[in-house]
Amino acid sequence: MVDAPDVVPMISYQDAPAAMDWLAAAFGFVEQTRWVDDNGVLSHGEMVAGRGLVMLATPTPDYEGPAQHRAHCDRAAAWSRAPWVIDGVLVHVDDVTAHYDRARAAGATLLSDVEAGPEGSLLYRVEDLEGHRWMFMQRAG
Repeated sequence: MVDAPDVVPMISYQDAPAAMDWLAAAFGFVEQTRWVDDNGVLSHGEMVAGRGLVMLATPTPDYEGPAQHRAHCDRAAAWSRAPWVIDGVLVHVDDVTAHYDRARAAGATLLSDVEAGPEGSLLYRVEDLEGHRWMFMQRAG
């Protein structure tokens, strides 16, 4: 990456190596760094998304991803019924329809179809394999 972004999301995954593989297949992210220990735990991972960067890691064994947490927490399940991006990440893409099709083909949980967004943009909302929410947006023009 030529220019490092000013904001870098850092996302925890129970199985971060699998998440990196899935994010590459479903969202087209490109792996840049993967530090895995002898037990298969990802201590640090980086994926490039366009001109952006996402860092990943596997935290303590006590961590639960959003999907696992809402499976036993009624309040988390309640607020997750809304199809909005809650504590998520917005990623700009060049062709949101092609991106949507790729995510759908990879089995992503789609929270919306491609729809009109602000100022002539197009967007869709989706969950990844552990329930983290993402919005992908194509700028107008």
